Amino acid sequence: MADDELVSDDSVDSPEAQEVGSVDPSAEVESPGVSDAEVSVEEVAGDVVEEELNEFGFAASDMVGDEEEEEVEGDDDVSPIEEFVDGVVADEGEEVEMKWYILKVQVNRENSICDALKRRVKVAGVERFFGEVLVPTEDVREFNKAGKQRITKRKLYPGYIVVNMEINDDSWFLVRETSGIGDFTGAAGKPAPLTSEEVSRIIATTKPEVEEDGEDNIKTAIPFKVGDRVRVKEGYFQNHEGEVSAVDERNGRITVMINIFGRPNPVELDHWHVENV
Repeated sequence: MADDELVSDDSVDSPEAQEVGSVDPSAEVESPGVSDAEVSVEEVAGDVVEEELNEFGFAASDMVGDEEEEEVEGDDDVSPIEEFVDGVVADEGEEVEMKWYILKVQVNRENSICDALKRRVKVAGVERFFGEVLVPTEDVREFNKAGKQRITKRKLYPGYIVVNMEINDDSWFLVRETSGIGDFTGAAGKPAPLTSEEVSRIIATTKPEVEEDGEDNIKTAIPFKVGDRVRVKEGYFQNHEGEVSAVDERNGRITVMINIFGRPNPVELDHWHVENV
């Protein structure tokens, strides 16, 4: 071996060599790239994992104590239906008690909303909780200028429909979730059922019956009322003016007080023969 490749004992024992190649056995060995902050995070994360692995997999901070459960059970925030309905749905064979209620709906959409509610009842399979759903109307006879008549339906209460139903959780939410329906009519948010007299009157006008003599009981839509000032457009009293003293919706005629020879005289006319002054 060459002399220049030999390392002398002096070079090994030199202070420079000790600084470069020696390791102090008393010094702590630090993991490369791990700081005190990261160690603290790992310790915290370890605590979280350990907390999550507690009973039922919930952290202690997430567990609800007995006192908190009592506060939840005593919460006054209940749904409106719970204030007046027990929410119990009748069994299949159990008899249900239906009543008539008025529903507030969007104006000019009464018929389409009525049809939509009927479809939803059928799709949900809760027909036993619902009876008839009606738009209260009355048949009226209208005449054009030539005296030709036609029968039309006039809404009694624009913006409302009536429904025969039993109120429970299923029927309540089905009605309230139907598009276009606002709320039940009543006091303090409690639906008020119609009386038997009110129901009879609505059904009688919505579904008029034919009288025994074969004549229908249909009113005539007359755009005049008692006290209106009108002018006769045609006939013997054309251009005469007078005041409406009576309205006959059954026959579509009105009585007008017309001055003849300086004295007021009642003249019966077809309502399409006059116009407002």
